[in-house]
Amino acid sequence: MNQQFELFEIANPCIGVCQSNKKGYCFGCLRSRTERQLWHDMTTEQRREVLRLVNGRRQRIEQMRQRKNEQLGFDFNEVAETGELF
Repeated sequence: MNQQFELFEIANPCIGVCQSNKKGYCFGCLRSRTERQLWHDMTTEQRREVLRLVNGRRQRIEQMRQRKNEQLGFDFNEVAETGELF
């Protein structure tokens, strides 16, 4: 199998937030501590794999947010009907 020649290095996904949750995932880039520490020593394939994992984490977070909003049952854009009080 032919290997593809890389013209550009895969950029570090860090956005400068650099705070971790209880599980060790960064709130900014969603990488684990190990993934952040080893980024500069990783091969292009390893970096691609980390970005694939980050994308999956981002999708799961979005799904959890959607489920939470559905459970609350509030639509803050909807105008509530109010009756007269007196």
